[in-house]
Amino acid sequence: MTAHQNFSRLLACVLCTGVLYLPGGLAQAQTAAPAGAAAATATPLPQVDAEVRKVDLSAGKITLKHGEIPNLDMPPMTMVFVARDPARLGGFKVGDKVRFRADQVKGAYVLVDIEAAP
Repeated sequence: MTAHQNFSRLLACVLCTGVLYLPGGLAQAQTAAPAGAAAATATPLPQVDAEVRKVDLSAGKITLKHGEIPNLDMPPMTMVFVARDPARLGGFKVGDKVRFRADQVKGAYVLVDIEAAP
């Protein structure tokens, strides 16, 4: 057998092997997309009822007496939240009834969203 024939056989084997593995690779790529899509549609943060106890616009913080916050595994209490967008705090005063969403970001409890309660 000549060197050319050996090379041709080797090339044919490599190509066949690549074709056999290619569909498996495509199947993996196709299954990865739905998992990423599921992560993008994460459960929204729960809305919690609260009463404003203090607003500190200069520090971007608000003190709320709130109900249970399920996503933080937190019972009802009064505590301070750092506002993700401090400008959102401007319309609230002590005694206002609100609904808010909070999350834990880098160890701090962050007020993600707030609105007047209906």
